[in-house]
Amino acid sequence: MQKDLTLLEKDKRYLWHPFTQMKEWVEDCEQIIIERGEGIKLWDTQGREYYDGVSSIWLNVHGHRKKELDDALKEQIDKVAHSTMLGLSNVPAIELAEKLVEITPEGLNKVFYSDSGSTAVEIGLKMAFQYWQQLDEGVGPKDKFITLENAYHGDTVGSVSVGGIDLFHKVYNPLLFKTYQAPSPYCYRCSFGEEEGDCSFSCIKKLEEIMDENSHRIAALVIEPLVQGAGGMITAPEGYLAKARDLCDKYNILMIADEVAVGFGRTGNLFACEGEGVVPDIMAIAKGITGGYLPLSATLTTDKVYKAFYDDYKTQKTFFHGHSYTGNPLACAVAIENIDLFERQDIIGGVKKKTELIESKLERFKEITHIGDVRQKGLMVGIEIVKDKKTKKEYPWEEKMGVKVCMRARELGMIIRPLGNVVVFMPPLVSKEEELVEMMEILYQAIIDVTL
Repeated sequence: MQKDLTLLEKDKRYLWHPFTQMKEWVEDCEQIIIERGEGIKLWDTQGREYYDGVSSIWLNVHGHRKKELDDALKEQIDKVAHSTMLGLSNVPAIELAEKLVEITPEGLNKVFYSDSGSTAVEIGLKMAFQYWQQLDEGVGPKDKFITLENAYHGDTVGSVSVGGIDLFHKVYNPLLFKTYQAPSPYCYRCSFGEEEGDCSFSCIKKLEEIMDENSHRIAALVIEPLVQGAGGMITAPEGYLAKARDLCDKYNILMIADEVAVGFGRTGNLFACEGEGVVPDIMAIAKGITGGYLPLSATLTTDKVYKAFYDDYKTQKTFFHGHSYTGNPLACAVAIENIDLFERQDIIGGVKKKTELIESKLERFKEITHIGDVRQKGLMVGIEIVKDKKTKKEYPWEEKMGVKVCMRARELGMIIRPLGNVVVFMPPLVSKEEELVEMMEILYQAIIDVTL
């Protein structure tokens, strides 16, 4: 008779984890299993506690077990957990749509729900593609997209097609559609050899060249506003986003803003586009939309785009897309309360103050021998670790320096996760100042312990 398995043994026998080399996971006996959470901390099955230093992968806003969100979920579950939106509607989905239109950049008046950031982006791609095919003016074919190097927009085939990280995407190339790829606004490793502080926006000039030559084929530019998250917390120089918006207008190209990671307060504004007064034609939001509670996303667009689909049934201009859990009432009810909490508790005002605190605490990180660059936008931080600071030489991938720093931070009481050699710090927005100071001390010590 087979002996009872421990939870960890069951995990290793039955589960396949995301973005994880399973051989290392299975052969490492020190993996942790989270059992509960409260505030900005998590506890594992051994009773050990950790700061949630990456907001459970950029999701959590108000902390774990937030009473108001718990109550919203309980109240809705006593009414109905789910009903389809194909041919029907539901109360929370309608009320949330109204709120989203009110809080997002002006002009984004239509809301299409799905269940993840990847699907929200993919919906945007399909909307943009179909939009140009259905215009009466006969513009087109406009069936291509501009993407950026180091971009990440999710893991479904369409969103991977507009990504730009070889490590994640190269193996799937035969499955993907082709795009025009523009340089990333990666100032620390500028494609044009320019130095920070002496930038002439060569990346924007190259973007315009692509548009000028191919605008008759380009349906949309797909962009992560202000910060390329999974690319390594790459912060665009001030003015880049606004210039890209101007170029889209000039060349009659739609802008799809992927606010999945940067939305809901992460950059210091409720949405990153607000930082440069930009209104995209299509905007994808997810992650923080439910405060980190339930899977939900939305793709918002303008009346102009919507009207290209609005016609008689016989024309077949319908947007033929949908998900089984579209507009799930439980998720929408929690999202409504999440947005109300932003307003009642002035979350954005708090983020602005905490941004200044983190900025001041990051100064001493810049002096560490093996830190090449420190990047911050709001409560999004990326610390790039290098083998040689003077030459910017990277550590070889197989040395796993970012992983080692994160594992050391875990030993010191904080869960974080790297992007290659970039260590990411993205705490819940409600983290108190004293908690942020303690988390940053753990982060500093972990880098010192591993790199020196």
